[in-house]
Amino acid sequence: MNSSRNSFEEAFMKNLITVGLGVIITYINGIFVIVFFKNPVFYTNTRYILYIHLVINDILMLFLSVTLHVLVYTVPLLNVTICSFLLLFATTTTGNTPLNLAGMALERYIAICKPLHHPQLCTVKRTYILISLIWLVSSVPALTDIIIVLANEPISIFSTSITCYPKSLFNTNQHLIRTISVETLYLSCVWMTLIFTYFRVLQAAKAATSDQVSARKARNTILLHGLQLLLCMLGYVTAVINYFFLALFPKYRSTILFSTYLLSNVIPRLLSAVIYGFRDQKMFRYVRMYLTCSLFLTKIEPSEVET
Repeated sequence: MNSSRNSFEEAFMKNLITVGLGVIITYINGIFVIVFFKNPVFYTNTRYILYIHLVINDILMLFLSVTLHVLVYTVPLLNVTICSFLLLFATTTTGNTPLNLAGMALERYIAICKPLHHPQLCTVKRTYILISLIWLVSSVPALTDIIIVLANEPISIFSTSITCYPKSLFNTNQHLIRTISVETLYLSCVWMTLIFTYFRVLQAAKAATSDQVSARKARNTILLHGLQLLLCMLGYVTAVINYFFLALFPKYRSTILFSTYLLSNVIPRLLSAVIYGFRDQKMFRYVRMYLTCSLFLTKIEPSEVET
């Protein structure tokens, strides 16, 4: 009975922490989304559109991650069809992040290295087309996982119930090959994009005589993209980290697994807002006003914002 009670208390605390962090992070990210949609000054800027897409994607990814975590404890056996949809969207939103970071890095590269072409290349319409392509490209591997299940299992599997996490449903060698090949391709392309844009912007910063400040900011922004991509990659090396620490501290298995889950799936979702939103003076001015409730007292005109 004692063991059962401790197990319940441990599960309750883990879910409380996970849901609590999820609510806090979603609230912070939500402020940036509200600021974007409440102020038309951001609508025509490619950089802000890509940024807010990254934030919205983080909100969706966090919601799905927390939902799947809670379901493992509250609904141990979930219908395979429902589980498939949840995993489909979870995989897609996970894939969106590195591709969106690559798009943001390219936008900064064009703005600094090809400023005369920036208005023609980085239009609002093309930005939304890029976002659509990001979702399309990211959804292909997720759909492939389900197609592999259909090819290896009878259709009746979708009327059964399982514990809903990726390895429970996507557990064949084909899934492993798909994951390794696709993730390697995606991350390699994103890393090459970040490295290329960083060094080109670095060259532009050295050659610039009048706009070194903008070039330096763009270079730092791309470095932050790299930092965030490293954090995104934690999800791919979590198994290795778990294996290492579990070998050293086998008695703390539950704590180690929960800690690595938070570090790889929950905490990084806050970084998009913190890294970019609070660094950007134009957006942070509005955010600060929302946080201090001054927007509800004084009407701020877009022309008053520092450009």
